[in-house]
Amino acid sequence: MKTTPEHDERMAKMTFASVYPHYKTKVERKGRTTEELHQVIEWLTGFDEKNLRELIEEKVTFETFFQRADLNPNARLIQGVICGYRVEEIENPLTQKVRYLDKLVDELAKGRKMEKILRD
Repeated sequence: MKTTPEHDERMAKMTFASVYPHYKTKVERKGRTTEELHQVIEWLTGFDEKNLRELIEEKVTFETFFQRADLNPNARLIQGVICGYRVEEIENPLTQKVRYLDKLVDELAKGRKMEKILRD
């Protein structure tokens, strides 16, 4: 699926610190925990809670965030629509990784079982 160059640039320059509070609010509002959110993020990126705190304090962009991440090889199994895009069809690799994270957070908030979210 085609995203515009402007969209891809916006995704790359957005900071993880600016989005993280929204992820946290979204899952907690639906009865999930911050620990579950961190588990999902760690599964995708390899970042533990300490790493996340450092990345937030450093105000890294998503571009830097995913450059430093050790992406789970099973991330390619993440499928479905998020924000109007089918994640498996997004052509820009960075935008696809950001949408993978969005999709996992969305699944967590919707009450999906953790073993289904963590496609192992």
